[in-house]
Amino acid sequence: MVALSSEIGQGPSPSQAVPIPTQREEAPPSRRRSPEARSRTPRWERRYQRAVVASDALAVVTAVGVGLATGLLWTFEMTSVVALVAGGTTLGMLYAVFATRSWDARILGQGSEEFSRLLRAVISSAVVLGMVGLLLGAPGTRQWVFGAIPAAGLLAVVGRYLLRQRLHRLRREGQCLHPVLAVGDEDVVLDLIRRTVKDPYHGWEVTGACTPSGTGPGGLAEIEGVAVVGDLEAVNLTARSGGYRVVAVAPAAGWSNRRMHQLSWDLEGSGIELAVQPRLMEFAGPRLHVAPVDGLPLLKLTEPVFTGVPKIVKGCIDRVGAALLLLLLAPVLLAIVLMIKLDGGGPVFFRQVRVGRRGDEFRVIKFRTMVVDAERLLADLAVANEAAGPLFKMRNDPRITRVGVVLRKYSLDELPQLFNVLVGSMSLVGPRPPLPAEVATYSREAERKLLVKPGLTGLWQVSGRSDLSWEESVRLDLRYVESWTLALDAMILWKTIGAVTRGTGAY
Repeated sequence: MVALSSEIGQGPSPSQAVPIPTQREEAPPSRRRSPEARSRTPRWERRYQRAVVASDALAVVTAVGVGLATGLLWTFEMTSVVALVAGGTTLGMLYAVFATRSWDARILGQGSEEFSRLLRAVISSAVVLGMVGLLLGAPGTRQWVFGAIPAAGLLAVVGRYLLRQRLHRLRREGQCLHPVLAVGDEDVVLDLIRRTVKDPYHGWEVTGACTPSGTGPGGLAEIEGVAVVGDLEAVNLTARSGGYRVVAVAPAAGWSNRRMHQLSWDLEGSGIELAVQPRLMEFAGPRLHVAPVDGLPLLKLTEPVFTGVPKIVKGCIDRVGAALLLLLLAPVLLAIVLMIKLDGGGPVFFRQVRVGRRGDEFRVIKFRTMVVDAERLLADLAVANEAAGPLFKMRNDPRITRVGVVLRKYSLDELPQLFNVLVGSMSLVGPRPPLPAEVATYSREAERKLLVKPGLTGLWQVSGRSDLSWEESVRLDLRYVESWTLALDAMILWKTIGAVTRGTGAY
C-alpha cells in the first residue's frame, strides 16, 4: 500500500483540453481483454487488489496456524487428520473468498458489498467444513468451524479496513481516483459532479462531460469547472482518446436505446466501464434486480421486506448489543447522572413522545441537556430556527445547560436510548426518531421512513448530523430504508464511533 501514494490513476484534469472528434468512427468488435484495456487499469488499482489478496491469505494462515498451535498445546500430538483439516480449512476459505468474488476490483475500497461478500465466504466455509467433518467423523472439527474460520474472517475484515482507510486517505488528497466521462443533460452532469466531489471515497472524479449541445449552461465550455469535451456523437472516441476509466451515462435529450447499445459495443475490450443512471430513486442492495423480458433488461424493484432471518438476526443484535453496552457504559452513565445533578439539579432524564415503526408512538429517553422549562421557551425562539423543514435547530440555543453542551457534542445525551432498544421500540441502526408534529407534515416520500424502527444511529448520524438540511436527512433515511442490509448496519455502527468522537455537526 505504500506505493499507492505515488501511483495515481488520473485522467485529464478539467483544465486540460481534450480533442473533440470531428467524425464518428466505428470501433472494431472485441471479445478479448485488449492491451488498451490492460493499460487503462492503473498500477495502484492492481497493487491494491494484490494487497487485499495478500491480507486475506495472511489472515487465514494466521488463524489456522494459531488453531494448530492451540491444538498441539492441548493434545501434544499432530495427527494426519488434524493436518488434513487444517490444510482443507486454509484452501477452502481462500477458494470461498475467490468464489464469492470478494477480490473483484470493482467492489474493493468502498461500500458494504465488499464485506457482505466476505461474510458469505466465511459462512459458506464454516457450513461446508462442518458438513464434511460430520460426514467423515473427523475429530475436533468444531473448534475449526466455530474458532479458526470466524477468527480468520475477523482478521480479514481488520486487514481490509486498514487498507481501505489508507486508500480513502489518498482519495481525499486527490489520488487513486478513476477519471469519469459524464454523459447527459447539463443538470444531470452537474448533479453527478457535485456528488463525486462530496463522496471521494467511491473513487470517481468527473474530468470531462458530453452534453446534447456540446456545451455547458449558457453556452459555456465547462460545468462546475469540468470541461465539456464533446456532444453525444463524440462519446466513444472521446472516452477512448481522453484516458477515461468510466463513462457514466444519464438520460439526455436525443439519447436512444440504439445509441446506448452502440456505445456498449464500441467500448468492448477497451477497459472502460459503462455506468448507466436509471434516474430512479436511490434503490440498491437486495431490492434491485434485473429481469430480462424478451431480451429487454428491466430493473425490477421488489417491495422492501423486513422479515425472515435477517430481521431475526438484527433483533438479536439489537437486544444483546444494547444489554452489553449498558453494562459496559454503566460507570459513564452514572458519572453523567452526577454531572447533571451538580449542574443546577432538576430531573436527570428527558422523556419525549416520538413516532416509531408503522406510526406507533413511544417515549424516547435521553439525558436532560436543557433547562427544565425548555419546552415553554421554544415559542420565543421560533424566529431563530436555523433548520429547514419541520425541525427546530439552533447552533447556540440558550436553553442548553453547560453540561448539555458537552453531552450533545459527543451524543452522550442519547445513551439512555439503549433502554428503548432493549425493550424493542428502537433499533441500534435506523432512521432518526421523529416527533409527532414532524410526521404530521411528512410527504408520502418521508413517510417511508416509518417502515422500519428508528435507530440510535443511522446514515444521518455519520453524514453530518445537525449540519444536514431537511431534504438531505430525508434522502439518507430513505436510502437506508430502501437498501437495508446487515452489512450496511455494521458499516454504520463502525462509522458512528468516528462521527461521535469528532463531535462535528452536533448541537
